[in-house]
Amino acid sequence: MRSALGLVISLLVMSAAARAEPPKLAVFDLEMIDTSLQGEMSGPRADEQARLLRAGDQVRKELADSGKFRVLDIAPVNAAAHGSNLQACGGCDVKLAGELDADLVMTGVVQKVSNLILNINLYLRDVHSGQLLAAASADMRGNTDESWSRATDYLVRNRLLAPNYGAPQAR
Repeated sequence: MRSALGLVISLLVMSAAARAEPPKLAVFDLEMIDTSLQGEMSGPRADEQARLLRAGDQVRKELADSGKFRVLDIAPVNAAAHGSNLQACGGCDVKLAGELDADLVMTGVVQKVSNLILNINLYLRDVHSGQLLAAASADMRGNTDESWSRATDYLVRNRLLAPNYGAPQAR
C-alpha cells in the first residue's frame, strides 16, 4: 500500500499540474471506534470528541498549506456527515463530497483500544469513481492532545505529502 499511496499522490500532483489547479478535496471530521473498557462503561468522552475535531482541522490545514490540494469547506454537508457513519455508510462520504463538487474525499477514524493504545487511519477516495485511492495509518501511545497532534502531523507529512512515499530508496 505504501508504493500505491506514493503513486496516487504523484499522479494527483501531475494531474493537477496539467489542469493548473490542484484537485478539490473534502476532508471530513474524524470518527471514533472505541473498543476500550472505559468507552464501553462511560461512553464518548468530551476531550476525545474535541480531539477528533482538532485532528480533522489539522489535516485540512496541513493539506491546504501544502498547495497540493484545494481543501473545500465541508460546512454545507457537515451535519449530514456527522449524522452518518462515514466508514460504513455505503459511499455516503463520496456522495456528500460530490455535493461540494470535490474531486477527492478524505475520511478518517481513530481506533481506541485503551488510553495507551490508539490508531489513526485516513482514507482517500476518488469522488468520481468511488474508488479507494490510498489509506494511511499511524499508531499512537497515549491519549493526549500532544500524541494525537503528533500522529496526525506524521501521517500528513510522511505519508500523504511525502514526495516518494513507498518508492525504493537508494542505499
